[in-house]
Amino acid sequence: MTTAPARLRADSDVPVDISRDAAREAAERELSDPKYHENDPNLLQRGLDRFWEWVGDLFAAASGATPGGVLGIVVVVLLVAAAVAALWWRLGTPRRAPGSTADSLFADGPRTARDHRAAAARHASAGRWNQAVQERTRAIVRSLEERTLLDPRPGRTADEAAAEASRSLPSHADELRLAVRTFDDVTYGGRTADEAAYRRVEELDTVLERTRPTLHNASTGTPA
Repeated sequence: MTTAPARLRADSDVPVDISRDAAREAAERELSDPKYHENDPNLLQRGLDRFWEWVGDLFAAASGATPGGVLGIVVVVLLVAAAVAALWWRLGTPRRAPGSTADSLFADGPRTARDHRAAAARHASAGRWNQAVQERTRAIVRSLEERTLLDPRPGRTADEAAAEASRSLPSHADELRLAVRTFDDVTYGGRTADEAAYRRVEELDTVLERTRPTLHNASTGTPA
Protein backbone atom coordinates (compact mmCIF):
# COMPACT_ATOMS: atom_id res chain seq x y z
CA MET A 1 0.00 0.00 0.00
CA THR A 2 1.50 3.31 -1.01
CA THR A 3 1.30 6.40 1.14
CA ALA A 4 -0.69 9.38 0.07
CA PRO A 5 1.54 11.94 -1.59
CA ALA A 6 2.05 15.31 0.04
CA ARG A 7 1.76 18.23 -2.32
CA LEU A 8 4.45 20.89 -2.08
CA ARG A 9 5.21 23.86 -4.25
CA ALA A 10 8.63 24.62 -5.63
CA ASP A 11 10.01 28.11 -5.99
CA SER A 12 8.38 28.27 -9.41
CA ASP A 13 4.93 27.66 -7.78
CA VAL A 14 4.70 24.37 -9.63
CA PRO A 15 3.13 21.72 -7.39
CA VAL A 16 5.54 18.91 -6.51
CA ASP A 17 4.36 15.51 -5.34
CA ILE A 18 6.50 14.02 -2.49
CA SER A 19 5.82 10.91 -0.46
CA ARG A 20 5.01 11.04 3.23
CA ASP A 21 8.23 9.15 4.16
CA ALA A 22 10.35 11.56 2.16
CA ALA A 23 8.65 14.50 3.86
CA ARG A 24 9.35 13.01 7.31
CA GLU A 25 13.02 12.47 6.45
CA ALA A 26 13.29 16.03 5.21
CA ALA A 27 11.77 17.32 8.45
CA GLU A 28 14.15 15.20 10.55
CA ARG A 29 17.14 16.54 8.63
CA GLU A 30 15.93 20.07 9.19
CA LEU A 31 15.35 19.54 12.93
CA SER A 32 18.80 17.96 13.35
CA ASP A 33 20.33 21.33 12.65
CA PRO A 34 22.32 22.39 15.81
CA LYS A 35 20.62 25.76 15.88
CA TYR A 36 17.44 24.03 17.13
CA HIS A 37 19.32 22.49 20.12
CA GLU A 38 21.41 25.39 21.40
CA ASN A 39 19.39 25.63 24.63
CA ASP A 40 19.08 21.89 25.32
CA PRO A 41 20.52 20.68 28.70
CA ASN A 42 23.96 19.06 28.49
CA LEU A 43 24.70 15.42 29.23
CA LEU A 44 25.53 16.07 32.91
CA GLN A 45 22.36 18.04 33.44
CA ARG A 46 20.27 15.34 31.80
CA GLY A 47 21.94 12.73 34.03
CA LEU A 48 21.21 14.77 37.17
CA ASP A 49 17.62 15.28 36.09
CA ARG A 50 17.19 11.53 35.65
CA PHE A 51 18.81 10.88 39.05
CA TRP A 52 16.56 13.29 40.91
CA GLU A 53 13.53 11.88 39.12
CA TRP A 54 14.58 8.42 40.36
CA VAL A 55 15.08 9.71 43.91
CA GLY A 56 11.69 11.40 43.81
CA ASP A 57 9.98 8.24 42.59
CA LEU A 58 11.75 6.17 45.26
CA PHE A 59 10.83 8.61 48.00
CA ALA A 60 7.22 8.73 46.83
CA ALA A 61 6.98 4.93 46.80
CA ALA A 62 8.54 4.69 50.28
CA SER A 63 6.28 7.38 51.72
CA GLY A 64 3.26 5.51 50.46
CA ALA A 65 4.41 2.32 52.19
CA THR A 66 5.45 3.94 55.50
CA PRO A 67 2.93 4.87 58.23
CA GLY A 68 2.80 8.64 58.44
CA GLY A 69 3.99 9.16 54.88
CA VAL A 70 6.94 11.50 54.40
CA LEU A 71 7.00 12.45 58.10
CA GLY A 72 7.23 8.76 58.99
CA ILE A 73 10.27 8.31 56.74
CA VAL A 74 12.00 11.32 58.29
CA VAL A 75 11.41 9.95 61.80
CA VAL A 76 12.70 6.49 60.84
CA VAL A 77 15.84 7.96 59.23
CA LEU A 78 16.56 10.09 62.30
CA LEU A 79 16.09 7.14 64.65
CA VAL A 80 18.43 4.95 62.59
CA ALA A 81 21.06 7.73 62.45
CA ALA A 82 20.82 8.21 66.23
CA ALA A 83 21.20 4.48 66.83
CA VAL A 84 24.27 4.27 64.60
CA ALA A 85 25.84 7.32 66.28
CA ALA A 86 25.20 5.88 69.74
CA LEU A 87 26.69 2.53 68.78
CA TRP A 88 29.77 4.19 67.26
CA TRP A 89 30.26 6.33 70.37
CA ARG A 90 29.88 3.31 72.67
CA LEU A 91 32.12 0.91 70.79
CA GLY A 92 34.46 3.27 68.99
CA THR A 93 36.29 2.39 65.81
CA PRO A 94 36.46 -1.38 65.30
CA ARG A 95 39.77 -2.69 66.59
CA ARG A 96 42.24 -4.69 64.63
CA ALA A 97 42.62 -8.38 65.30
CA PRO A 98 44.79 -8.91 68.40
CA GLY A 99 48.36 -9.88 67.72
CA SER A 100 48.54 -8.47 64.21
CA THR A 101 51.74 -6.75 63.13
CA ALA A 102 49.99 -3.38 63.07
CA ASP A 103 49.14 -3.79 66.79
CA SER A 104 52.80 -4.01 67.82
CA LEU A 105 53.46 -1.76 70.80
CA PHE A 106 56.73 -0.47 69.36
CA ALA A 107 56.00 0.34 65.72
CA ASP A 108 58.80 2.83 65.12
CA GLY A 109 61.93 0.94 66.13
CA PRO A 110 63.77 0.48 69.43
CA ARG A 111 64.08 3.38 71.87
CA THR A 112 64.94 3.49 75.55
CA ALA A 113 62.44 4.03 78.34
CA ARG A 114 64.01 7.45 78.90
CA ASP A 115 63.41 8.33 75.24
CA HIS A 116 59.74 7.39 75.53
CA ARG A 117 59.32 9.33 78.77
CA ALA A 118 60.87 12.43 77.18
CA ALA A 119 58.54 12.12 74.19
CA ALA A 120 55.55 11.69 76.52
CA ALA A 121 56.51 14.81 78.44
CA ARG A 122 56.76 16.84 75.23
CA HIS A 123 53.32 15.69 74.11
CA ALA A 124 51.84 16.37 77.55
CA SER A 125 53.24 19.91 77.66
CA ALA A 126 51.54 20.55 74.29
CA GLY A 127 48.25 19.03 75.44
CA ARG A 128 48.50 16.09 73.05
CA TRP A 129 47.14 13.59 75.56
CA ASN A 130 46.64 10.69 73.15
CA GLN A 131 50.29 10.69 72.11
CA ALA A 132 51.39 11.30 75.70
CA VAL A 133 49.49 8.21 76.88
CA GLN A 134 50.96 6.12 74.07
CA GLU A 135 54.55 7.14 74.77
CA ARG A 136 54.25 6.73 78.54
CA THR A 137 52.77 3.24 78.10
CA ARG A 138 55.68 2.36 75.83
CA ALA A 139 58.04 3.72 78.49
CA ILE A 140 56.52 1.35 81.06
CA VAL A 141 57.01 -1.70 78.86
CA ARG A 142 60.50 -0.69 77.74
CA SER A 143 61.50 -0.09 81.34
CA LEU A 144 60.33 -3.59 82.31
CA GLU A 145 62.40 -4.98 79.44
CA GLU A 146 65.44 -3.01 80.58
CA ARG A 147 64.98 -4.40 84.10
CA THR A 148 64.74 -7.93 82.56
CA LEU A 149 61.23 -8.34 83.95
CA LEU A 150 60.12 -8.82 80.35
CA ASP A 151 62.06 -10.44 77.55
CA PRO A 152 62.44 -8.02 74.61
CA ARG A 153 60.19 -9.46 71.93
CA PRO A 154 59.39 -7.81 68.57
CA GLY A 155 55.70 -7.61 67.78
CA ARG A 156 54.54 -7.75 71.40
CA THR A 157 51.20 -6.00 71.94
CA ALA A 158 50.32 -3.82 74.91
CA ASP A 159 47.85 -6.43 76.18
CA GLU A 160 50.47 -9.17 76.02
CA ALA A 161 52.99 -6.98 77.85
CA ALA A 162 50.52 -6.25 80.65
CA ALA A 163 49.61 -9.94 81.05
CA GLU A 164 53.27 -10.99 81.21
CA ALA A 165 54.30 -8.14 83.53
CA SER A 166 51.46 -8.95 85.93
CA ARG A 167 53.18 -12.23 86.81
CA SER A 168 56.18 -10.48 88.35
CA LEU A 169 54.21 -7.42 89.52
CA PRO A 170 50.91 -8.96 90.70
CA SER A 171 50.06 -6.10 93.04
CA HIS A 172 49.87 -3.78 90.02
CA ALA A 173 48.06 -6.10 87.62
CA ASP A 174 44.86 -4.03 87.64
CA GLU A 175 46.73 -0.78 86.99
CA LEU A 176 48.65 -2.39 84.14
CA ARG A 177 45.45 -3.64 82.52
CA LEU A 178 43.87 -0.19 82.87
CA ALA A 179 46.91 1.49 81.32
CA VAL A 180 46.98 -0.78 78.27
CA ARG A 181 43.21 -0.45 77.92
CA THR A 182 43.65 3.31 77.70
CA PHE A 183 46.48 2.79 75.20
CA ASP A 184 44.27 0.54 73.04
CA ASP A 185 41.33 2.95 73.24
CA VAL A 186 43.30 5.91 71.91
CA THR A 187 45.41 3.91 69.45
CA TYR A 188 42.84 1.58 67.90
CA GLY A 189 39.46 2.53 69.35
CA GLY A 190 39.16 6.11 68.17
CA ARG A 191 38.84 7.45 71.73
CA THR A 192 40.38 10.65 73.07
CA ALA A 193 42.47 10.72 76.24
CA ASP A 194 42.57 13.60 78.70
CA GLU A 195 45.12 14.82 81.22
CA ALA A 196 43.70 12.62 83.98
CA ALA A 197 44.20 9.51 81.85
CA TYR A 198 47.79 10.49 81.13
CA ARG A 199 48.55 11.24 84.80
CA ARG A 200 47.34 7.75 85.80
CA VAL A 201 49.73 6.14 83.34
CA GLU A 202 52.52 8.48 84.38
CA GLU A 203 51.98 7.65 88.06
CA LEU A 204 51.98 3.93 87.31
CA ASP A 205 55.30 4.27 85.49
CA THR A 206 56.80 6.09 88.48
CA VAL A 207 55.45 3.53 90.98
CA LEU A 208 56.68 0.56 88.96
CA GLU A 209 60.18 2.03 88.89
CA ARG A 210 60.24 1.75 92.70
CA THR A 211 58.50 -1.62 92.95
CA ARG A 212 60.48 -4.77 93.64
CA PRO A 213 59.24 -7.68 91.54
CA THR A 214 57.99 -10.97 92.91
CA LEU A 215 61.03 -12.94 91.81
CA HIS A 216 59.50 -16.38 91.71
CA ASN A 217 57.01 -15.04 89.14
CA ALA A 218 59.52 -13.02 87.14
CA SER A 219 59.85 -15.51 84.29
CA THR A 220 58.62 -13.41 81.38
CA GLY A 221 57.59 -15.70 78.64
CA THR A 222 55.79 -18.38 80.64
CA PRO A 223 53.68 -18.34 83.80
CA ALA A 224 55.31 -19.43 87.07
